[in-house]
Amino acid sequence: MRDDPRSLQALLADTGAGDHAAFEEVYRRTRAHLFGLALRMLGREQAAEDALQEAFVSVWKNAGSYRSNVGGEDIQPMTWLIAIVRNKALDSLRAQARRRETALPENEDGTPADIGPASPSALELFTEAARSLRIEGCMQALDGTHRQSLALAYYQGLSHTEVAAQMGAPLGSVKAWIRRGLDKLKACLAADGGAP
Repeated sequence: MRDDPRSLQALLADTGAGDHAAFEEVYRRTRAHLFGLALRMLGREQAAEDALQEAFVSVWKNAGSYRSNVGGEDIQPMTWLIAIVRNKALDSLRAQARRRETALPENEDGTPADIGPASPSALELFTEAARSLRIEGCMQALDGTHRQSLALAYYQGLSHTEVAAQMGAPLGSVKAWIRRGLDKLKACLAADGGAP
């Protein structure tokens, strides 16, 4: 298959119009990075594959709603895709937590089994959920370039050079955005009840 010269943004627009070939190209270009993100979040290959499949179904259904500029802020296609995968992975984590809370293992004699230290308590799950919401709120408060560069570097695991290439920005600017974004994120978390 020849490389498709269209940009990821153009491919998403064409996908939104029902172009299956464009969707296949979006999948081909982004699957490895997005799978890596899902795997880091979920820790299991099968769970990551499931989340990625759900994410790409969502991309197919919602590609027409992708906008590169929302409220004066540039939203790169990969950032939009990362957000979809991240949300599907978080949904999977929440579902796992609900299953653990509702499923009470039993011993052979029917008595409740000792769950042991592998299952987090309700307080631990609540604390983790609150921490995630605090981080998400602080991320949303960042400038668009800071948020996007941090998302690419930490959610997607790209190097500074890869982030610069993805954003079409100079490497020095990307390094500054990441540093300033981390500083602002740290300050926000500290002001909002302590860093995680």
